[in-house]
Amino acid sequence: MPALYQSNLSSLPLIARGKVRDLYQVGVDHLLVVASDRLSAFDVVLPQPIPGKGEVLTRVSNFWFARTAHLIPNHLAHVPVAAVVTDPAELAQLGERAMVVRRLTPLPVEAIVRGYLIGSGWKDYQRTGTVCGIALPRGLRLADRLPEAIYTPSTKAELGAHDENVDFDHTVKLLGLELAEQVRAVSLAIYTDCAAYARARGIIIADTKFEFGLDEQGRLQLIDELLTPDSSRFWPADQYSPGTSPPSFDKQFVRDHLETLDWDKSPPGPELPQAIIDRTAAKYREAEQRLTQERGVMQP
Repeated sequence: MPALYQSNLSSLPLIARGKVRDLYQVGVDHLLVVASDRLSAFDVVLPQPIPGKGEVLTRVSNFWFARTAHLIPNHLAHVPVAAVVTDPAELAQLGERAMVVRRLTPLPVEAIVRGYLIGSGWKDYQRTGTVCGIALPRGLRLADRLPEAIYTPSTKAELGAHDENVDFDHTVKLLGLELAEQVRAVSLAIYTDCAAYARARGIIIADTKFEFGLDEQGRLQLIDELLTPDSSRFWPADQYSPGTSPPSFDKQFVRDHLETLDWDKSPPGPELPQAIIDRTAAKYREAEQRLTQERGVMQP
């Protein structure tokens, strides 16, 4: 099947196309979420897809949703895609890249947890000795493991804009103290549990982002994707060496390539060489295989 740059379903109303996901309305209370093969880097959707990426993202998210259900409920509706998309051609187009979810009210915050000093956190630390206002010990090196995981939220940007790192107090203004504290606590709990699981399977989760929503009763739930190579920084544990930027199983590989180009990180994104596309697809597949132990099989 060719790489799916965007879905094209006529049987359901299209609500929105995000950087990676397409959302369709299913009745009043549900959505069909389709993870495309689109790749965004530096908040810009690149012109070429990564073959198979959407299916990997969906399978990995489903794996983690099952594994973290004891920590927090999530938006999965446990309704087969075939129950809402009945046209055989459209169903074949979707493959394993779609899920039916309950329609919740998303929070205006991305919950980012960092366990290692890398990326924008490393830049902040070099400049101020802090990450998002959180003071860290002196003398840390690039990619060092932090004494404990830290919660560094950001605001959600519109498509084409950049997310903005904020401190915890800002999230209190957006969410209220009780909900902001709940988001922080459960984000750290999810990261701690899942990072230990992944480390035992040869993957370091250096950092990740979670998204949350509220149901009609105001209960907090996980939404969107969960601990995928798109939303997380995955490193091979056997190649980890503090002081250097480790290789990765995620789209950091593409970011590193883009950093070598004369590109101002504004749309449109540059074309990727086929070798970069192929290696990125392989990295996504390997991350899935290591985490789930067998491609396409979910065993929490």
